[in-house]
Amino acid sequence: MFELLWLIPALPFAGFLFLVLAGGLPRSAVAAIGCASVGLSASIALLICHQFLSSPPPGDFYTQTLWTWIETANFAPGIAFHLDALSLVMILVITGVGFLIHLYSAEYMEGDEGYQRFFAYLNLFVGCMLVLVLADNFVLLLLGWEGVGLCSYLLIGFWYRDPENGRAARKAFVVTRIGDTALLIGLFLLFAELGTLHIQDVLGRAGENWEPGSGIALAAALLILGGALGKSAQLPLQTWLPDAMAGPTPVSALIHAATMVTAGVYLIARTNVLFELAPAAMLTVAIIGTATLLTAGLSALAQSDIKRVLAYSTISQLGYMFLALGVGAWSAAMFHLMTHALFKALLFLAAGALILSLHHEQNMFRMGGLRKKLPVVFWTFLIGAVSLAALPLVGSGFYSKEKILWDVWISPHGGPAFWTAALLGAVITSLYTFRMVFLTFFGSAKTEVYVRPGARITTVLLILAVLSTFGGGVELPHTFGHVTFFSNFLQTAVDTEVTLPPGLDAVLWALLGIASVLVVLGAMAAWFCYVKRPELSRRIAESSPGAKVRAFLLAGWGFDRIYDHLIVNPFTFAARINRADIVDYVYAITAGTARALHVLLSETQTGRLRLYAVVLTAGTLVLLIIAFSS
Repeated sequence: MFELLWLIPALPFAGFLFLVLAGGLPRSAVAAIGCASVGLSASIALLICHQFLSSPPPGDFYTQTLWTWIETANFAPGIAFHLDALSLVMILVITGVGFLIHLYSAEYMEGDEGYQRFFAYLNLFVGCMLVLVLADNFVLLLLGWEGVGLCSYLLIGFWYRDPENGRAARKAFVVTRIGDTALLIGLFLLFAELGTLHIQDVLGRAGENWEPGSGIALAAALLILGGALGKSAQLPLQTWLPDAMAGPTPVSALIHAATMVTAGVYLIARTNVLFELAPAAMLTVAIIGTATLLTAGLSALAQSDIKRVLAYSTISQLGYMFLALGVGAWSAAMFHLMTHALFKALLFLAAGALILSLHHEQNMFRMGGLRKKLPVVFWTFLIGAVSLAALPLVGSGFYSKEKILWDVWISPHGGPAFWTAALLGAVITSLYTFRMVFLTFFGSAKTEVYVRPGARITTVLLILAVLSTFGGGVELPHTFGHVTFFSNFLQTAVDTEVTLPPGLDAVLWALLGIASVLVVLGAMAAWFCYVKRPELSRRIAESSPGAKVRAFLLAGWGFDRIYDHLIVNPFTFAARINRADIVDYVYAITAGTARALHVLLSETQTGRLRLYAVVLTAGTLVLLIIAFSS
């Protein structure tokens, strides 16, 4: 079964090529091709997962080399795939959630004129992400990395006739290119120092040749971190993600749940050996993750657009994953990545059903009273919200977020300070999540329901609701029976894990109790401010300090303004001054000189033999005089 690995990325690429080359197809055929290509890929991934669990390959990994891509001197990267526990988790998430998003899109985008183009882009996106996580070498990984960047540009700007959508797509492309450049420089450094870009060889040679804390290890880790920050929208490269909401809602679900934003988390987890050799880089990862989860969570509290709330929520939850990576809790980060993919896809797709039902209304303050009019959407959205807020014992998000909190507390790289910040972020998450639920589904109705979601949308929401509820059962806390299936499985690919010192049961129960109580209090505070006493939240928002704070948070803490003043405005100013482009003068002068010489030389070609003879004689005399005089 392992020999079918190549089909997992190949099938979405085949679907993309067919949709691009086939011309105008009936919508039913487009949906069938788009969904079937990813569905078959997911089926093969499940079969391979079954074999991997029941009969693991030697060494707990399998490598499949299709052909040599480039061969020059001692550099010969191949089109080769590496399957281990880490990449297996990723392909299951990508194909599984990706297939459900494709199925949902078949109904959601049914009336759009770019239906075939949309599914072609989705297939390409999934294929590129699969190449990224399965790549056996950094060159192939970079191909997938750049591919998802291209697809994000195409999908965010899918409705390209609106200039704002085009601007958001360009912003995503440019901001992530900053991180991509850092990653590329990091790969040059790795090859120059270690002589290979084969991922497993790089990790092995780095561990053998570099001392912990060495400058070269720190430089390599920080450059890789730069690439991860761009794709995963972490400080200071987070500004593109909220604007990415310009794309269709299924695109938001795909980018935020299963594909692009998880690439940075995967990259750091995959190169964990390099980060372990650079403790300062790991501390940087933890600090950035902590700062991001807090700033993004507070920004979500000020939003009125339901998709922007979910966008800032994604940035914040990715911050949790980075915090876990920074303290060496690799399995905790990947566990939260998996559960987050499920409940965030559910929340985005349920929000899309709301938006579609309300004739593309996205402002939560213009919704309200929808729990009875759209019961399936309400209950599925609520299940996703419960997981996002990590309410005790309910939903997969509780188990994955609590695992991060526990590992942060006991890790030698973590401690009470990081734990306190993460706990504060959890309370903020509960507050903005249930603010979103109460504003949208409770109170009086402000917008009429135009259309109700059909069978395909409803089915996808129900499947994701079940997965979001029970997906956390693969890893339970030490105090809850100590089920460690997920971390034990991942341990075969990621060696280092946070270990639990003996005798901490009472401490863990206390931490769990504190976190659970505060999260519930956050949800109750949202109920009090937006259901019981809604005038209280209005007075706070309309007060002078409240309005200023809200404006600051709505502006994303002023990052866009800072970048505009420091980078964008000076660049556009220089471009206006240099409108004629001074560099072009170099080529213009070169071309003018060539033309002038052509004219001069043309004058010597008259066709008069007597003139040629005179010139030849004169030239000969000059040469003779020079020869005799020397």
